[in-house]
Amino acid sequence: MEPAVLGGKLASSLVAPLVKKLFVTGGPGAGLVDRPVRLTRLVSFRGEQRTLGEREVRRLAGQLVGASLDSLGEPPFPRDEETAVADALTARLLALGDLDMDDVQAVRLGHRELAGRLRQHASGSGSQLSADACYFLDSATEWACLHILEFFTRRSTFVARTLVAQTRGQAELIAKVDELITRTPRPDARDTAFERRYQSYVAERHNHLTIYGIDLRDSPDRWPLEVAYLTLEATADREPDRDADRDAAPGEEVSPHARRLPADETLDKEPRVLLRGDAGSGKTTLVQWLAVTAAREGTHVPYILPLRTLVRTAPLPAPATFLSAVGCPLSPPDGWTERVLTTGRALVLVDGLDEIPAADRHATRDWLRGLIHAYPDNRWLLTTRPTAVRADWLSQEGFWELSLAPMGRAEVATFVHRWHEAARAPEFEQPLLDSLRTKRDLARLATNPLMCGLICALHRERRGYLPTGRKELYDAALTMLLARRDRERGMGTVEGPEVSEEAQLELLQRLAYALVLSGRTEMARETAEGIVERALPTLAPAVGHRDASAMLRTLLLRSGVLRHPAEGVVEFVHRTFQDYLAARYAVEEGHLGVLTSHADETQWEDVIRMALAHARPRERVSVLRELLGRGTPRLTLLALACLEHTTALDPAVRTEVEERAAELIPPRTTEAARELAGAGPLVLELLPGPESLTAQEALGVTVTASVLGRDEPDGSLAVLRRFRDHPDLEVRRQLAGTWHRFGTEEYAAEVLDHLDRTDLFLDCETPAQLAALTGMRPWRKLRVSGRHRAEDIAAAVPEPEAVTDFHIRENPLLTELDVLRRFTSLNRLSLYECPWTTGLDGLSSLPLTELVLDSVADLSGLRALPSLRLLSLAQELPGTSLGEALSAEAPLGFLFLGRNSTDATGLRGLGHWTTLHTLSLGPLTTELTAADWREVAALPGLTHLYLNAAIIRDLPASIGCMPELPGVEVLRVPAMEGTEHLAAVADRLPGLHSVVLGNRYGHFFPVSDFQHLFPSAAVTLDER
Repeated sequence: MEPAVLGGKLASSLVAPLVKKLFVTGGPGAGLVDRPVRLTRLVSFRGEQRTLGEREVRRLAGQLVGASLDSLGEPPFPRDEETAVADALTARLLALGDLDMDDVQAVRLGHRELAGRLRQHASGSGSQLSADACYFLDSATEWACLHILEFFTRRSTFVARTLVAQTRGQAELIAKVDELITRTPRPDARDTAFERRYQSYVAERHNHLTIYGIDLRDSPDRWPLEVAYLTLEATADREPDRDADRDAAPGEEVSPHARRLPADETLDKEPRVLLRGDAGSGKTTLVQWLAVTAAREGTHVPYILPLRTLVRTAPLPAPATFLSAVGCPLSPPDGWTERVLTTGRALVLVDGLDEIPAADRHATRDWLRGLIHAYPDNRWLLTTRPTAVRADWLSQEGFWELSLAPMGRAEVATFVHRWHEAARAPEFEQPLLDSLRTKRDLARLATNPLMCGLICALHRERRGYLPTGRKELYDAALTMLLARRDRERGMGTVEGPEVSEEAQLELLQRLAYALVLSGRTEMARETAEGIVERALPTLAPAVGHRDASAMLRTLLLRSGVLRHPAEGVVEFVHRTFQDYLAARYAVEEGHLGVLTSHADETQWEDVIRMALAHARPRERVSVLRELLGRGTPRLTLLALACLEHTTALDPAVRTEVEERAAELIPPRTTEAARELAGAGPLVLELLPGPESLTAQEALGVTVTASVLGRDEPDGSLAVLRRFRDHPDLEVRRQLAGTWHRFGTEEYAAEVLDHLDRTDLFLDCETPAQLAALTGMRPWRKLRVSGRHRAEDIAAAVPEPEAVTDFHIRENPLLTELDVLRRFTSLNRLSLYECPWTTGLDGLSSLPLTELVLDSVADLSGLRALPSLRLLSLAQELPGTSLGEALSAEAPLGFLFLGRNSTDATGLRGLGHWTTLHTLSLGPLTTELTAADWREVAALPGLTHLYLNAAIIRDLPASIGCMPELPGVEVLRVPAMEGTEHLAAVADRLPGLHSVVLGNRYGHFFPVSDFQHLFPSAAVTLDER
């Protein structure tokens, strides 16, 4: 019998009712008892709930067999075997009551294995049957078992009991696996366990910092990192600076804006970062924050490697000794660090490139390169002062260089608020904020967390009084830390006899001077003890007879200025105090000559300035004259900056310094302004306001401040703000063009919105700049660059009807131009590098008089623009003549045809535009024919002819076909190299009055070389 036929004979409609009657209905729940529930208790013909007997089961089996025989088609077996088959099926079904298993176990067996068990328990049933009858019996048994199992899975207790059985089995399996792991641990199990311990250690060890100046009575000496950490910004400028707002020549690339992003997100953008920052700017705090965050989140394994500690234990450590080199008490499994680095899971934080001697930096770079090349897939952050290493120090290794921006007004306000909240002194917060906003000298000092902390502490301790000037601030801070700190903490009788402030200063400044001379920021404790030992005899007897080791320990424990970051190491809490105290000692010992011998080194700058503050008038004269004698702009400006700290000084010397500096400030050219900016941020406090400056000098000042805006945005903005009402166009262009270096909204509100808009374009590149337009007075002239949708551009202009000039550059998202219909006053439109732009005919309703097109998708709409007076094209025109491509009604007066524009049309039809007075031909790619030139000669009003020098150099046949054009009075020849033959052009233009020659970038020539060719014309050079 075919299987399909048999399946039809044993349909589910026959088997399912039989199965349902064979079993009793179970109640809800999992059916959990002390022993399994056997099938014998579930079948309806046994157990406590018996509803069927053998006779009833036989009747059900007989009904099934009879229905199969009575169905349509060939019978499955001979009819005379019906009773025997029914008896055999009955025996197998009754055998369900003999199986020692429960329903879960039965389902696990499957229907075929269950049918086999029934055959075994009902052995002999059907042994005398024919082959067809046996086949039917076996098939019927399997089909019945299949429906039996389906019935089990639908019972109310089955699913719950199955889950319980699975849960018990999984629990048993987990216990066995855990036991197996315990007995035979995985190779990386020790790594995982240690990593958890190490990350917990890092998260706890570095989750606090000291805000110097608040460790007074009733104030914490250490703050949780979450409270003290302040997110600062980092800046990067990968491309050359753009300092002037000007029309870019076709094809000229415009550098992108400087990037600004949160400093703690830099490694999310690039895996390798070199971060520069001034003293006290928060570099080390950032390192701690990144390490603690990584340790807590488990994203990376952090390694904090302070170079000041590592160079002391030379050679620099291999990965295996990273932890021991920095004093970590945990001992990792062998090879753990290498495995972490190999898998790219490490966050390597190398702190303080500037805190090691210059002689050690080459070896340090080799060490870093070796690590990076061996383990390239990790994240790396290096910190340094701005001038410690050159700009490309690690550029070959792919490091992205950023600068930690000084704190702006918002960051200072946040810091002040957190400080007073943590110090529980809210009553002093608002008065200090008012002082910081109104006192410029004070605001200049509050540019980093260290100085902000000191100012907050001094303001609180002095009940609202603040010193002026950096020297007074340091003096007051040291007095607080050295003289008052212990008394406020009640430690005078605990740590031995009190050491006077002067005695502490004497010892500390000797240590500071030794560090400055060695070019280091930390020294071995034994070295420090030696310096203290030599100094003690010079002090008062109460101090001088003390043990050097004990005295150093007192300074470390109680001064608040000195600390030991690792075992056997001594350093100042900050480089600022080291420089200040070293300058003080150099003056007392008469070592000013030593300081000036290092004046060319930028890291000595603060030492020299502070030394002048401590020096006597005669010494100040000597130092200032030596600085002036070097004759370099930076040292001249350093001398000028020193005047701030010189209360008493020979008037003649002060005048000399100011006169020499006046040669540099204000700068009188753009080049001089850039050089002046190279002297560093100290220039900002020396730049004058617009009063009494010429337009050129005002431009120089704004250029200098603009260049410095990347590193000193607040100070630069304060300078630029003073020029926002300046009438000169070039000054206003500079102010508009430096927008990208500052906070978008702040600069728009403080500078841009105040500018005179006359002839001034505003450039917008970022979405933030576009958004800022809505908060300003309308701009008539706009330039929008970059990827922006047309709808977004139009939505950003609050009064589109006010716009008369619109330039759109490098925008692949610009397609249809219909949205520009909102600009109902638009006279001039420029589209450059917008390769998918179509629909010029949609602009026909606008009063367009000037149109500049370069690299757009479709020029066919030009014929629909009848009002054009100026047209500039730098791509191939459609059609075979200019008459087919351009509107015949357009009153063209100026026409520029560049690059491939005439490849298909030539100049055919040009003579139609009798209004044309200026024809400018760019670097064409096809020769001009005599017929083309006849079109030019037919122009009655043509007085100006511009010929790109490339035509003269590369297409000489074009000049050979040129007829005499007596009406041309002005000739311009841009992009000359100086070797062009202009004689043929001169012969064909007898009516010239003016000739303007322009040089190509990188090519220079005297205008006299061509003067003789044009005896009746004034020849000038437009030099680029």
